[in-house]
Amino acid sequence: MSNIKLIIEERAADIGNFMVGRLLPFRQKRTVGPFAFIDHMGPAEMNKDENLDVGPHPHIGLSTLTYLFEGSIQHKDSLGSDIEIKPGAVNWMTAGKGVVHSERTPEYLRNTEKTLHGLQIWVALPKHLEQSEPSFVHIAKKDIPTWSEQGAQFKLIAGKAFDKTSPVPVHSELYFIEIKSTDKQQITIGDDLYGESALYILNGSINADGYNYGPKQILVAKDSTLCSFEMEPETTVYIFGGIPFEEERFIHWNFVNSSKEVIEKAKKDWEDQNLEAFPKVVGDENDYVPLPKPRRL
Repeated sequence: MSNIKLIIEERAADIGNFMVGRLLPFRQKRTVGPFAFIDHMGPAEMNKDENLDVGPHPHIGLSTLTYLFEGSIQHKDSLGSDIEIKPGAVNWMTAGKGVVHSERTPEYLRNTEKTLHGLQIWVALPKHLEQSEPSFVHIAKKDIPTWSEQGAQFKLIAGKAFDKTSPVPVHSELYFIEIKSTDKQQITIGDDLYGESALYILNGSINADGYNYGPKQILVAKDSTLCSFEMEPETTVYIFGGIPFEEERFIHWNFVNSSKEVIEKAKKDWEDQNLEAFPKVVGDENDYVPLPKPRRL
């Protein structure tokens, strides 16, 4: 019996001056556990005249997780955070009732050739924290739990699993796991998972239920406790999931919430540039991303 409930293919999406591969949400699967949104950035080779420039934009009702494989991003936000994130580290920003941030190529790299490659993830907040105060935490690469098991290299980037806890201050029961293998290996980890679970293949391929699956696919499990697969040589996968919320989550642009009314208010506050709801980004005050206009049918 197959344990694969759904296969999601990566789809192209435009986030401004940068194309990404969108993995979640998907029309047949809006969330996996509390994970509401995943974008695969790159790999993008940029010349001296090309840079990442995602101007100040707002969020509510979620935490963002940025994890890079290659390159660098300068994060600035309305809390005063100003930090460069490099591969292996984690930026964890909790929007709560509202935060604004920008993501750009660092100044010292702007006139150079560079590569950018990573994941941008949104994790919905529990209902009682959707109106909490915003916060930002940067976790260094060296502080992420890393170990070898079953012939592969594991990282617990966020959450709890394998009797380990990541220092990323998550707000619900979840896990975000990296597994790398240089050789062919059978991986059986169902006993350490819980809730809903999905597997994303970054590179290489895996064998499961008699089929081979390659890059840019998400495999959503029917039962996370049955998670078992064979990794081909030079393969990297990410396992993510956790306990889903009872209430439905609505998504509009950069806003996630269990209330459509709260989202409508956030839209108006941003369109009106209400600085009480959405303060300016410190050090990036002269730019912002307008609220997208409704699409005409």
